[in-house]
Amino acid sequence: MTLASDIALAHRLADAAGAAIRPLFRSAWAHEAKADASPVTEADRAAETAMRRILDAEAPRDGIIGEEFGTERPDAARQWVLDPIDGTVSFMAGRPIFGTLIALLQDGWPVLGIIDQPIAGERWVGALGQPTLFNGRPARTRPCRALADATLATTGPQYFGDHDAEHFMALAATTAHKRMVFGGDCYNYGLLASGHIDLVVEAGLKLHDFAALAPIVEGAGGTMCDWNGDPLSADSAEDGGGHVIALGDPARLEDVIEGLARHH
Repeated sequence: MTLASDIALAHRLADAAGAAIRPLFRSAWAHEAKADASPVTEADRAAETAMRRILDAEAPRDGIIGEEFGTERPDAARQWVLDPIDGTVSFMAGRPIFGTLIALLQDGWPVLGIIDQPIAGERWVGALGQPTLFNGRPARTRPCRALADATLATTGPQYFGDHDAEHFMALAATTAHKRMVFGGDCYNYGLLASGHIDLVVEAGLKLHDFAALAPIVEGAGGTMCDWNGDPLSADSAEDGGGHVIALGDPARLEDVIEGLARHH
């Protein structure tokens, strides 16, 4: 498979997921709680099923890691990582800031990612060595002269453990905290790639939460890493506690890491 054909396949996956999700948005649908009490909806399952059907037909040797239906062919060098609805709580609340996340890993490293917002018709595509595209046009992060000017986003304070929350709040105090954004899940990373947000910091993310995001942020001129500054891979979720930094201006990275460590 060439990168161009992989990108084309990823677009088809996103189209199929969106077609499954749109009829269920702001409608009466069934949901239940998973073991960790996070809601799962008919739309999550329908979207992942639609994507898996295409992958089974078009890329039968590739592995699949899906949030809803687990892993197939775990030993494959190429793995598609699927999060049919990242931001299920927003979806359930009728807020169109959730997204479908599609990533391709090569030997555990993300080489391709899509964030698709199927209600607004917004799609970010990032691929190794290529500029990130937003609805087909190049997306660029914005410069940030100082952390005090930075708009910081995170999905919510409730997702940090006590220890992580203290470090996050220490960092938040050094940013433009009156402009801090809560909520948004993957959508924040798309907004960062397009130059509307400067910094996203989160903890407890799983592989399917962040694999698609790194190629998008980095292809737009930003950087993504864990809280130590190390690049994100399949191991970051297990070994690193899912600690993620996305930063539009890489020049501020040392300041961010120092801010997170300030609580010590």
